[in-house]
Amino acid sequence: MPPETAHHERTLMAWPCRRELWGAELAAAKAEYAAVANALVDFEPVTMVVSGPVDQNEARSALTGAIEIIEVPLDDSWMRDNGPVFCLERGGRRAGVHFRFNAWGQKFEKWDRDEDAGATLAVRYGDESYQAPLVLEGGSVIVDEKGRSVTTEQCLLHPNRNPDLGRGDVERALRDYLGAREVVWLGRGLREDRDTDGHVDLIALFNDAGSLLLQSRPPGDPDHEAMAENRERAVRAGLDVIDFPTLAHAQVGGRTVVHSYLNLYLCNGAAIVPLAGAASPATDEEALDLLSKWLPDRQILGTPGCTLAFGGGGPHCITQQVPARLGRA
Repeated sequence: MPPETAHHERTLMAWPCRRELWGAELAAAKAEYAAVANALVDFEPVTMVVSGPVDQNEARSALTGAIEIIEVPLDDSWMRDNGPVFCLERGGRRAGVHFRFNAWGQKFEKWDRDEDAGATLAVRYGDESYQAPLVLEGGSVIVDEKGRSVTTEQCLLHPNRNPDLGRGDVERALRDYLGAREVVWLGRGLREDRDTDGHVDLIALFNDAGSLLLQSRPPGDPDHEAMAENRERAVRAGLDVIDFPTLAHAQVGGRTVVHSYLNLYLCNGAAIVPLAGAASPATDEEALDLLSKWLPDRQILGTPGCTLAFGGGGPHCITQQVPARLGRA
């Protein structure tokens, strides 16, 4: 699996459709998905997956004409998690790896169409495809160019994913299906992580230099001890760690939600960063300044992100990169 910083052929996304998740925020969610897609398409091709003709018409009216729309039945819209993971072999061929999907430990009813969609897209965009025999969401693992995979014990060892698999079994699967050379285990994700049981992409990001931007929290914060332990583990594993202290909160749908700036998406030449907007303009400014420093060769583009945070994620959670085949620009 190449790192997200490698060149992409395109980005896959999915149009929001699960009403029981979004409730009264569904329209706002669609607007934020469209904002991410419309920003992305200036840097690489974007394919938006829609669940049916009604969603197709709605998406077409919200998206620029350059964005491809395809119809594949869906239950939800988190392409990072139910979509395929793409790997490259030395000869340049691309494989779509489809992991099993169970709606983040069966937190939502109906996930069969999402699971099937991942398999369909693996075949569509891979020269070959593989079915991996374990439950794994794409947001639970990040990789660097050296083949180091970073994940959390909270998620990948949670009994609601693979109750019969131990740490060694999971590590073997990451080596077999993603080509991981080393697995770095962090402990926990954010306490306020709504549904994912500690996805690593809410707290960590590899930059172009291979350093790990890692969420930190000050003493007294409920996440301080967990984030400090994650840092210790990453340093012991030999990773170059950059502390990223900035985190925001917002009121959406009558609930306080955590807004992670590290759940950004690295596309070709840019970073699409979720912004809290009026909910926390000071942290937006701080985050953008830090990201400009640690992603110096990329355009830093902010898009509204509070509703995505309400749903449980950000731009990274709603995207999945299709890496360019080796030897192709």
